[in-house]
Amino acid sequence: MSQDISPILSGWPHEPGKLNVRIVQDGEGEPWIQVRLDLGLLQMRADGRPDGQRPSGCESYLEYFEQLADELDVEDDAAGIDEGEGSPVLGLSGDDCRLIRDEATQYYHRYVALFMLEDFDGVVRDTTRNLRALDLVGRHAAEEQDRGSMERFRPFVLFMRARAIAGQALKDGESKAAALALDEGLEALREYFEGQGAPELFDQSAEVETLRGMKEALQPRLPVSQTAELRKRLEEAVEQENYELAAILRDELSLLGQKPGGA
Repeated sequence: MSQDISPILSGWPHEPGKLNVRIVQDGEGEPWIQVRLDLGLLQMRADGRPDGQRPSGCESYLEYFEQLADELDVEDDAAGIDEGEGSPVLGLSGDDCRLIRDEATQYYHRYVALFMLEDFDGVVRDTTRNLRALDLVGRHAAEEQDRGSMERFRPFVLFMRARAIAGQALKDGESKAAALALDEGLEALREYFEGQGAPELFDQSAEVETLRGMKEALQPRLPVSQTAELRKRLEEAVEQENYELAAILRDELSLLGQKPGGA
């Protein structure tokens, strides 16, 4: 059997400047994500670790080291050590951190591909997972250099997570929830830059600029006012013959100086 993938590539041309992504199924019906690159393609599992491996019998190195950290916490509790006396630290070596970092890169490739496929739940899953990886290294790395090498990616991960939550909310027709997700993403970025001792970088951040742009574009889709929202609820109450609720809503509109009919 030839291992040449030229027939596959010729049937799926690379388009410069565009991220080409698709879902395929293997012989057992399992879904795989493929990304067309200029010199080939990238293939990843849709669930679990993208390359399908299970290091040390765990779904990923992150899960493996998290288990070790949990065991360390249990040992601390058993020894009667108070959390106030200092959290236990695994002391992850440079090699340990490299394993976690390389693995996080796999998940990065996947959540970017999932975003292009508008699988926003998958993006939230993988970005949340990578935030855990950043937290683990930040707490347990033995060297400051390893902590910094991971932490610098946090703004982008927070940014993608906020975009995905907002994207899913818009797909569900929930514009208010989308706006809230963008606000929460902006607040998380603000906290990050303040925690880094550089609050002035917040307004200079490309991630912040993009989220703000999304929020501004979303504004026309939000309810124009409290009165408009009340009128909509009043119409629904009348249609459902919920006259008790309708009476309450009419009173609220009256208190706002508005006529129920919107005049």
